[in-house]
Amino acid sequence: MTQVPEYELEELRAETTFGAMGREVDKPIPLIDCSDFEARRAAITEQLWQAATEVGFFQLTHHGIDTAVIREAFAQAEAFFALAEEEKARFPLQKGLNAGWEFMSQVRPSTGTVDQKESYQITLPHMAGLWPNQAQVPEFQRQILDFEYRAWRLGMDVLSCFAERLGFPRDFFAQAHDRAQPDYQSTLRLLHYLPLPEDKDYNDGLWRASAHTDFDCLTMVFQRTGQGGLQVSPGKAPAGAEREWASVIPEDGLITCNIGDMLTRWSDDQLKSTLHRVRMPKPGEYAGSRYSMAFFCQANKTVSIQGPGGKYPPITAADFLQQRIQANYAAMK
Repeated sequence: MTQVPEYELEELRAETTFGAMGREVDKPIPLIDCSDFEARRAAITEQLWQAATEVGFFQLTHHGIDTAVIREAFAQAEAFFALAEEEKARFPLQKGLNAGWEFMSQVRPSTGTVDQKESYQITLPHMAGLWPNQAQVPEFQRQILDFEYRAWRLGMDVLSCFAERLGFPRDFFAQAHDRAQPDYQSTLRLLHYLPLPEDKDYNDGLWRASAHTDFDCLTMVFQRTGQGGLQVSPGKAPAGAEREWASVIPEDGLITCNIGDMLTRWSDDQLKSTLHRVRMPKPGEYAGSRYSMAFFCQANKTVSIQGPGGKYPPITAADFLQQRIQANYAAMK
């Protein structure tokens, strides 16, 4: 097991205490209808604010991204991960840039063990040489870039609601996440959680993704019906065996969203970055490959993060993210 290092950010020091299994409970995640977004902006903003301040997680329906588009993006992701390992290794994760492919390299501070997954990350300014060609995965780049844009656009709509409630201009976060700038660092991550072999017992502290908070502003997770495992631990329950975990039921057309540490800091702790994880399948549950896609709204590198009340000193988004990336991809000893 990797020794958990000393971390500079308070968010990381807290995360090291949440690695136990805890207790599973049945708690619903707020569901927010985004239909007629501009006409219903006030009502949607109120629902988003309530969910983000009380739970930190919520699910979006009627969000404007067609389910067929989501399914096609999943098909592209699955085709990429089906490539031979030596093919995927031609697109290695670029250190500190959130671009490229990695296999079982992410180590969470909560456990110090390696997540049982592989991922391919798209961060637009850093993708030179990292796209599979037409012979490897036909139409991959075109369709994934289209999906990345759709996710970004939806994320900016959601963040515009939080901007107004925080007293910022409506387009404050859209400017902070400017997709046209060279220091853009929002990331689309395609994820493949490894299947559970029939003869393998995972009662040994391994996780598909062990307990953590995200370090961006807003995460939007796309899941497939029947491929569960994502769990949320809202509130200030104690660590260890007494912490409660509620399962998020996956559905093709729903988008599961959560607040990240960056937005918690930007809101002077009004918006909650909530602990979550992806546990291993239990006996009798689906134990095959699990695919998901996550879009991380991460402010551009040079943007300074400070809340309206100045609770915390300013820090650039680049410095904030670099500390988190280094902690979560710690080298294995």
